[in-house]
Amino acid sequence: MNAPIETTSRSRAKADRRSALLSAAATLFAQSGFNGVSIEDLGAAVGVSGPAVYRHFSGKQAVLAALLIDVSEDLVAGGRTVVTETTDAAAALGDLVRFHVDFALSNPEVIRVQDRDLDSLAESDRHRVRLLQREYVELWVEVLHRVHPAADEALLRIRAHATFGLLNSTPHSARVSSRAAERALLEEMALAALGLPGA
Repeated sequence: MNAPIETTSRSRAKADRRSALLSAAATLFAQSGFNGVSIEDLGAAVGVSGPAVYRHFSGKQAVLAALLIDVSEDLVAGGRTVVTETTDAAAALGDLVRFHVDFALSNPEVIRVQDRDLDSLAESDRHRVRLLQREYVELWVEVLHRVHPAADEALLRIRAHATFGLLNSTPHSARVSSRAAERALLEEMALAALGLPGA
């Protein structure tokens, strides 16, 4: 009678431990680099032994893959949701900017890991991350094309990449007393870079 509840509790505990391991991995990989962190370090960060990590991941490279693929999938899914919630192109672009600012401010460690350790992934996992990244870029380009219908698509892609560079690099270099002021400034700069009318 209690089996389904026990199974659900066990599944939830496993999901929570996996999430904790990925969060710890983001912090440790950002601090020390992928090659500077051991399975034992990951386990210790969440209060388990190194071998216990293998209950959730086949190895350290699988942890990195899950970290970067998960966040890439979340960006694509979140971007799609933003784009489908309004038919107004300028509003959709503004919402995409706010969505990405939220991501950048909440995940500076993951961004650092992505920048530095992507090449440590297995080729198939690296290919998956790259495909997801391109899909996310194309979401932005599609909206940008609606805002700037006469613009060359290649130039719109440059605008999108430049905006990502701006937003992704600032949070782990800036130290400000007001998160609201930081957010507002990032949004203002991104909208200007994207050429949004009235930005």
